[in-house]
Amino acid sequence: MNTAPLASLPPEAPAAPAAQPLQRCENCGNEVSQRYCGACGQRLDAPVHSLWHFSQIATEDLTHADSRVWRTLWALLAKPGHLTREFLGGRRARYLPPVRLYLVLSVVFFLVASAVSKPFTVLNLDDGHPTKVLPANNTVKEGGALAAPLPAETPEQRAERVCAQEMYSGPFGSVLKRFQSGCHKMVLGNGSELQTQFLHNIPRAMFVFLPLLAGIMMLMYWRPRHYYVEHLLLFLHNHALVFLVATLALLLSGLTARVPVLKFAIFVYFVWYMYRSMRLVYNQGRVLTASKLMLLSFFYLLFATLMLAATSLYSVLML
Repeated sequence: MNTAPLASLPPEAPAAPAAQPLQRCENCGNEVSQRYCGACGQRLDAPVHSLWHFSQIATEDLTHADSRVWRTLWALLAKPGHLTREFLGGRRARYLPPVRLYLVLSVVFFLVASAVSKPFTVLNLDDGHPTKVLPANNTVKEGGALAAPLPAETPEQRAERVCAQEMYSGPFGSVLKRFQSGCHKMVLGNGSELQTQFLHNIPRAMFVFLPLLAGIMMLMYWRPRHYYVEHLLLFLHNHALVFLVATLALLLSGLTARVPVLKFAIFVYFVWYMYRSMRLVYNQGRVLTASKLMLLSFFYLLFATLMLAATSLYSVLML
């Protein structure tokens, strides 16, 4: 049997290098071939072992060329309605999601406000005059305060007197009893507990306030028809702008106190911003947009007043 010479045999192909095993996403367990997981989108990062490593990751997130934070904040400040229009147009990956943006800026604002701003009064138990001890036969006297102490009156007795109500056994008796209990704590703490509870409840009230305004916008923009979510997105972005500017104003409170015209400039900026954002998102004429903005301002003030009153009452009940 004839066989081919060994020299004529084709050379053996070099052995292929062993394939490197793919890393797995620590979030969902899928294999990751690049920097981001194709299943859940989480970035492939080494576990955080030290404060220095964590600081490096946080710095990269904030300063990386592709970071969405600065792009979103700049668009929010300088381009009214731009973020809403981009989101509705499907161009969402380059900016922070609207709900996350609103929540982060609102949390930052309330943290800065609690640290920088002066204490405010939710309910004043005095009338601004020096505290006077009322005669035993007078509970309220002209020029005196309702909560002014009587002679030899203990703080608990003072709270009981201020919060005294007629006996009631109707359908909402439990609510009245809870209100009396909250009033008692409020008087004993001179309103400080009410202030803390009020600040705690304001963010919750905003989640009722904004949907109500979006409902009014839906009625004003009935033709051409818009989805309810479009109006809600506009309010989320515009109120995120309010939180951002208010935070900056608090941090620069010394400058705004020395230059009063800055407060007026901020007010004008807010009015222009809302008008311009409505023009860009809904694409209607100047006169029609200005008219709807004035009508919206009326409902804004009405709902804001009701919201503050309801939040104050709810805060007393939660004491």
